[in-house]
Amino acid sequence: QLHLVESGGDLVQPGDSLRLSCSASGSTLDYYAIQWFRQAPGEEREGVSCIGNDGYIWYADSVEGRFTISRDNAKNMAYLQMNNLEPEDTAHYYCAADAHCTVPSPRYWGQGTQVTVSS
Repeated sequence: QLHLVESGGDLVQPGDSLRLSCSASGSTLDYYAIQWFRQAPGEEREGVSCIGNDGYIWYADSVEGRFTISRDNAKNMAYLQMNNLEPEDTAHYYCAADAHCTVPSPRYWGQGTQVTVSS
């Protein structure tokens, strides 16, 4: 079974940067598309970004130009670099994995990491 663990969330000020990490174990991440989601209290879960195993990359309009998704298959890791953070980015961030970026609900999920942007 594939297990995912997120890290890197923190309390930061507007304009700051964070790098979230997603560490995989149990199976190799090579064949999976990796997605980042976020969810604020009382709101719907929102897709943030996805990187496929074929070079495909997708960003939500709200983060494009500020966030960068990447992966390192040799380390079984994925990352989300978040620059110029805004209060609207405050949410619990999850990484998830499945065969393709287009699946509505990926099979494997981590427990998430909290990102809070406040002055």
